[in-house]
Amino acid sequence: MASYSSRVKKDVARWVEQGFIDQIAGDKIARDVEQHERRSLSFGNVLAIMAALLLAAAILVLIAANWEAIPRLVRVFALFAIMLGGYVGGAVLKNTGHPGIAEAVWIVAAATFGGAIALIGQMYHLSGDETAVILVWSIATGLAAAALQSGPLTVSAVGLGIAWLFFAGFDIWSNKEVPLSYPLLMAALWAVSLWTGSNAARHLILLSLVFFVVLLSFDYDLLNIALALAVVSAALFALAVYFPGPVERLVQLDGRFPVHCLIGFLTGMPILQVWLTDDTAAFAISAVVIIAGIVGALLLAGRESRGFRWIAYLGFTLELVIVYVILAGSMLGTAGLFLTAGVALGLVAFFIIRIEKRMNAPAIEGASA
Repeated sequence: MASYSSRVKKDVARWVEQGFIDQIAGDKIARDVEQHERRSLSFGNVLAIMAALLLAAAILVLIAANWEAIPRLVRVFALFAIMLGGYVGGAVLKNTGHPGIAEAVWIVAAATFGGAIALIGQMYHLSGDETAVILVWSIATGLAAAALQSGPLTVSAVGLGIAWLFFAGFDIWSNKEVPLSYPLLMAALWAVSLWTGSNAARHLILLSLVFFVVLLSFDYDLLNIALALAVVSAALFALAVYFPGPVERLVQLDGRFPVHCLIGFLTGMPILQVWLTDDTAAFAISAVVIIAGIVGALLLAGRESRGFRWIAYLGFTLELVIVYVILAGSMLGTAGLFLTAGVALGLVAFFIIRIEKRMNAPAIEGASA
């Protein structure tokens, strides 16, 4: 499969040949695409980062396995030497034109930091909350990402922050409630992601904030928090659609912010429906609101992204399943189940075909012209 830059170069050559742009503009576009592609992680760089993770795990396991045989000062020195060597060595590698390997070495250093906290705590019999260790690890990795302007380290910091939320929210180690300071951590990491240019980190942050609100609703007020999630998501979607320029300058997600708004809406409304299962009329109204919201979202923003459309289709399908289970499941036997499922799938297929035709019509008309 041809790379992105190769495809763009072919398109640019065709545009120059057809007179849409001149040769100078075509050369500028090609150079800009090449520069951006060099800054992105290639498949080889991804493999290097995966190898770095395995190397970090091997180092920590090796130290832990021979922990008692290694003198205490040597243990501490070895851990800090790996961290210092990783961060400094990665900086040298990046400055000498090996950014992919540099990112991999930084991942080793960041992983070693987390292992060092746990192993030193065990060595000196320090007591503490395991979730706090993950939080400190996330903050330290975020600081390293900001200092080194590293995208993969930013993603790692966000991932550790999500792990902190997960372990704290599900009471795996303690009986604490969902940490209300989580949005502050994500706000700080959002700023880091803008500095490091990590779109992936910002996508993870938005998805994790939806997860945070879901956990919050189960800890505090299921009905009102779920409703707030749906309403706020719908409002942000409207802002992204009607004021795309300012919103994009703020979030810098290459126009994909409406996808997250739709996910938030499709998360909040079904939670609200669970609360309304005993009230058939209210449940039916909520189902109409969800379906109307999906259709409206497709008409307003579906043309720009196939991924957005498929998330909407999935939400529509799941809503049909929920409506069936709640309103009709107890009244139908096996034959009725197959009949209903067939009709539902037919409706979904018809719905998707109609939407796809509507989305593709402008492109076809433009090509004909």
